[in-house]
Amino acid sequence: MQINQPWTEALRRALVATWSEVVMRDLLYLEAWEMTPESGVGPALRIQQLRRANPELAAAIRAELSSARPRN
Repeated sequence: MQINQPWTEALRRALVATWSEVVMRDLLYLEAWEMTPESGVGPALRIQQLRRANPELAAAIRAELSSARPRN
């Protein structure tokens, strides 16, 4: 899963305050996973750690993505 640009405003704001390339990649991965979850234990554990470390950001990304999805 590779995303180079943020889709959500919440992530854009978080990336402005981040100088670490490793952290930027982790946060981009979090957003990408929220858009298209991967199966498997490894990705699930990584997302769990990222959500635990960034609960407000994870919630904001999920809220933005859910409001952008078309409703049936």
